[in-house]
Amino acid sequence: MAEMTVELVAVERRLWSGQASFVLARTTEGDLGIMPGHEATLAQLEEAGVVRIDPVDGAPLTIAVHGGFLAIGPETVSILAEFAELADEIDVRRAQSALDRAKGDEPAEAAARKRAEARLRAADAATAG
Repeated sequence: MAEMTVELVAVERRLWSGQASFVLARTTEGDLGIMPGHEATLAQLEEAGVVRIDPVDGAPLTIAVHGGFLAIGPETVSILAEFAELADEIDVRRAQSALDRAKGDEPAEAAARKRAEARLRAADAATAG
């Protein structure tokens, strides 16, 4: 099986690093599926999205990612996020509460709503898989 080195780093910490066979990330241009040998690419991550990493060993990882960039080389993928949370670290009740509070159309409330929705999607994908 072909492998690539993947590293997911947020401003405050490194969340994951290792060998993977596939990465799925949402960029501002749409979803991007990445396999070893992918063309070199630099993309901006969606403001609030979900990234999936399929490690060579182990179950797929789902991560809620808020802002940042994705740098792809033929054998490497670097995900540099402003903030990121592994799905199993997400407090679903807290995320749901944040979503419930973010009802307005003000830019700050819309951003908070998108972040809460991304956290809930990541937590849901991790429990469904």
